[in-house]
Amino acid sequence: MGQNLTASLSSVQAYPAERFRVEYGANMGDPMGLLEDLVLDDIYLLNSPVPPQRLGIAAHHDGSFRIAGDTALGTPGAVLHLDCLLTLMPDSGPNTEILVMVEVDGDGLIAGIFLVPLAPLQAHMPYTLVKAGRKSARRKLAQSACVSFTRGTRITLATGAQRLIEDMRAGDRVLTRDDGIQEVRWIGQSTLRAVGDLAPILIRQGALNNANDLIVSPAHRLMVYQRSDEIGAGAPEILVRARDLVNGDTVVVLDGGFADYFQILFDRHHIIYAEGIAAESTFLDPVTSPALPDDFWTLRPGHQHGTLPAQHMRGAHGLDVSRSLLDRPDAVGLLKRASLR
Repeated sequence: MGQNLTASLSSVQAYPAERFRVEYGANMGDPMGLLEDLVLDDIYLLNSPVPPQRLGIAAHHDGSFRIAGDTALGTPGAVLHLDCLLTLMPDSGPNTEILVMVEVDGDGLIAGIFLVPLAPLQAHMPYTLVKAGRKSARRKLAQSACVSFTRGTRITLATGAQRLIEDMRAGDRVLTRDDGIQEVRWIGQSTLRAVGDLAPILIRQGALNNANDLIVSPAHRLMVYQRSDEIGAGAPEILVRARDLVNGDTVVVLDGGFADYFQILFDRHHIIYAEGIAAESTFLDPVTSPALPDDFWTLRPGHQHGTLPAQHMRGAHGLDVSRSLLDRPDAVGLLKRASLR
């Protein structure tokens, strides 16, 4: 299971721009558009409670995006641009941020505009556009895509000691499951609305033989070694996403407020130990790499500014388990038993 050198695949939940129109203001009646067409203080409404759909993204190593083949929105293979980041103020509640992405056809013309909310939008709620810009859009997308641990998570060091993720620094030596002792290259931190697709997942103490509660970002993959194949995965070492384990009991969504997310980066993608669970470290790809500070590459001798290090590829850590195999109320219990038998 090596890294796809052509493109990394991911997806976001998005709305067609036509569903989010100006109810009052300079652009009254118009849908959300490109940065140059927007007017601050315009008031927008989402016209129906129909949920967002999946927009598949193929991110190439030159920084370009295309619409992936398994998308529910847009045309597979079409060029996709990240246009801007918007801040909207609802009539009640905290501000909401939205990423605007644009599909372009073969003639270079706009074929579609998609809105990627970083918190759920409420139908028929007035939203006032209070801020718009391009500068931080790529980094915001990267931060939302990075797998992350939350504040208070204890990471196992090379000595076997535990250290809080927020107290870790570059140069710390960490025990990895796949490659022994490795040195941390970077610790990142971002604070995001803990709602919707960005709400963290709580894996309660003991659910997967973890020593304490573990709280991670929803797409964070955990590694389970199956002594017996309880779920029919066909492999002893499997990777499962935290959000696919949610059962409302031992694994739950912590929806509401804000989450302090921390990213831990090594020279390669590794499996480390967090609260006793084997979990992946941050993986750099064309989507997540803008989360790094601007001077990261210039401080790393031998790496060209803005490029991904050739050795930073996904290791063969196990089989990615599809959600369908985990779509059962006893999935967490089965995985726990599989790791013990």
